[in-house]
Amino acid sequence: MAERKPFLLRLDPDTFAALQRWAADDLRSMNGQAEFLLRRALQDAGRLPTAKKAVESGPKSEAEPLPPSG
Repeated sequence: MAERKPFLLRLDPDTFAALQRWAADDLRSMNGQAEFLLRRALQDAGRLPTAKKAVESGPKSEAEPLPPSG
């Protein structure tokens, strides 16, 4: 399992209560729900690279031909 980084998150009471209800509806812990929502938001925004994208965006081989110019 990947290493987890702990951090403190301050929420207003209404946001906390709404997140708590949503977590219960989805049978998740509060922490699990927050992580799920953050990961989904990052994916939707294109800011969480998938394994495939990380490989595709890696360094290119020097032997790879350049596209024709002009």
